Amino acid sequence: MHTNNWAVLVCTSRFWFNYRHMANTLSLYRTVKRLGIPDERIVLMLADDMACNARNKYPAQVFNNENHKLNLYGDNVEVDYRGYEVTVENFLRVLTGRHETAVPRSKRLLSDEGSHILLYMTGHGGDEFLKFQDSEELQSHDLADAVKQMKEKRRFKELLIMVDTCQAATLFSQLHSPGVLAIGSSMKGENSYSHHLDSDVGVSVVDRFTFYTLAFFERLNIYDNASLSSLVLLVENEEY
Repeated sequence: MHTNNWAVLVCTSRFWFNYRHMANTLSLYRTVKRLGIPDERIVLMLADDMACNARNKYPAQVFNNENHKLNLYGDNVEVDYRGYEVTVENFLRVLTGRHETAVPRSKRLLSDEGSHILLYMTGHGGDEFLKFQDSEELQSHDLADAVKQMKEKRRFKELLIMVDTCQAATLFSQLHSPGVLAIGSSMKGENSYSHHLDSDVGVSVVDRFTFYTLAFFERLNIYDNASLSSLVLLVENEEY
């Protein structure tokens, strides 16, 4: 039986020129909250170095569109893992639940065998890896092993993995656990691209895959039924 919904949202990048990756993640954060997942069931991992960056023309604000109508970094953003806490080790601990005893509940994925989980990741990647903070890598076998442990420990009923990075689909190459669906922004040998540049901010503010994913979700409310196949169809048509 379906018991609850959770989201794990991860921006694996840092530095000003990766502004769009933080905007991607904050956009998904806003969307899943609007569609009914409360903060206590969202684990948000951000480098969190954009809002107060000296280069930011709009202090304490982050935007995903050049019209600047929506500040994603508002008063109700609860970052669970910030800055150098965003590591491969901490990410895998969140998925598997293997925490030190001192780690608070707010930093834990307290799902169960009836949970539906969205795992969203964005950053720079390559063939079967995703970079974390430009200093380490999450390998495809790391992700597959963590998901296998999650299944064995009955931590989910259904898991949806979405990754926006270059060669994203290669990160799923070793996933074999039942109840898992994975969607990536690119295939092996393909790059992922930003959607548009904000000349005022001076950098790209959102990636194409995430932009059209958000466009799909923005048409929905908490009571709508929508299929993942319709999301995939929209993204494929818009991206290519």
